[in-house]
Amino acid sequence: MAANLAGKCALITGSTQGLGLATAERFAAEGCAIVLCGLAESTEVAAIRSRLESRHLVKTMYSGADLRDPAAIEGMIAASLHAFGSVDILVNNAVVRHSGSVDTFTSEQWNEAVAVNLSAAFHTIRLALPAMRRRSWGRIINVSSIYGLRGARDRVGYVTTKTALIGLTRAVALETTGQNITCNAVCPGTTESPVHEARIQSLVSTEGMARTDAERQFFAGKQPTGRFISAESVAALMVHLCGPDGAHVNGAALAIDDGWSAG
Repeated sequence: MAANLAGKCALITGSTQGLGLATAERFAAEGCAIVLCGLAESTEVAAIRSRLESRHLVKTMYSGADLRDPAAIEGMIAASLHAFGSVDILVNNAVVRHSGSVDTFTSEQWNEAVAVNLSAAFHTIRLALPAMRRRSWGRIINVSSIYGLRGARDRVGYVTTKTALIGLTRAVALETTGQNITCNAVCPGTTESPVHEARIQSLVSTEGMARTDAERQFFAGKQPTGRFISAESVAALMVHLCGPDGAHVNGAALAIDDGWSAG
């Protein structure tokens, strides 16, 4: 069933590649105007916008806002409201990843992880929410992770911020109950992304592994199926949460991980 989102505006952070781009594509297919936000060259951004606009006949805009900077986030939301009148759907997907044990994790890495992965979501929500309340409709989706549901070694910044996103989701859900505004978290397992593909290719090139062996090592101890979660599947879940059938889902942390978190 169609989600009936034509005429809505969806702002998706981290949407110039990977899961965020797949999400932008899916919401555009549902008729949403799209606000793209991410790191990309101007030619790449232009190509993405052209494809979305011509394929789905929707309007788009791009913000290169530095999500570490609250003032830049405020400018992005203001520009989005000026362009489209509202931010009806907010998807907080942007992320930075740093690896290292707690005692080797630098303060700079920690501060960046908290700023981009967590504080940026707080700021986008607080700035978008007043217009949602005026229109009596809004959908907020925070992209957490399997690592918001369980721990992992050498990923203290990522695990901490993705776990905290679920707490933020619950708090916002309670504050918007009864206002036709929902706030949910999706918790994907390992999705298709340039970052993960680069890790597999590194195993192939540096270790001389066959592709199948590299994938087997990459997925060891992760998803029981030993395969990537499709970015399109995660995006479809987000669209469902924004449609009529998702109206009563609020404050949830939804795993989409091939059963990884069940083990």
